[in-house]
Amino acid sequence: MRREDVLVANVQEGDVIVGLASFGQASYEDSYNGGMGSNGLTAARHDVLNNSYAKKYPESYNPDLPAEVVYTGNQNLTNTVKLEDGTEITVGKLLLSPTRTYLPVLKSMLEAHRKDISALIHCTGGGQTKVLKFVKDRHIIKDNLFPVPPLFKLIQESSKTEWKEMYQVFNMGHRMEVYCKPEVAESLIQIAAQYQIDARVVGRVESAQGEHVTIESPFGKFEFKG
Repeated sequence: MRREDVLVANVQEGDVIVGLASFGQASYEDSYNGGMGSNGLTAARHDVLNNSYAKKYPESYNPDLPAEVVYTGNQNLTNTVKLEDGTEITVGKLLLSPTRTYLPVLKSMLEAHRKDISALIHCTGGGQTKVLKFVKDRHIIKDNLFPVPPLFKLIQESSKTEWKEMYQVFNMGHRMEVYCKPEVAESLIQIAAQYQIDARVVGRVESAQGEHVTIESPFGKFEFKG
């Protein structure tokens, strides 16, 4: 790639945020994807699976971890969870869904609207607050998020983690954000649909002093500062 072709994050006042779902089944996936990214798996399995796995498989975790954080959940790998369409999937398969790649859909989006896209933010290592690392003097308002997928409901129910922390740790339903001009948002959503990936405008960007993310969810309104 030539240097001038690199998309450097430059989030603008007035941008809208198109979120690309982390769950479901994309056209290039062979089964339902729970939405976990690989770097969230360690926390998720300890939050969800019960402590019998510590006894059966002591090689599966760092022995230096405090006992109170090792497999603290209430689930077996073979338990089942109901999906959005009413079908069921095992907890093990839900947790171990391969990390979704967005490369095919992003390639199409950039080919169609490169000049109207100001940033691509991957919601890992900070969940829905990840964008704070890439903005200056911006207020990121997310007030139209996806319904929380079954995997993240399961994690919260098993771990009793506060919802604010859930949004700060996990992607909670979308793991890729496209910051763009409002007039191209619908086209980007349609491009995602061609790959059977749900997409929606999840929020917008305003000017501010300092860096600030507001999450409006069914579980409360949460504020995060940069």
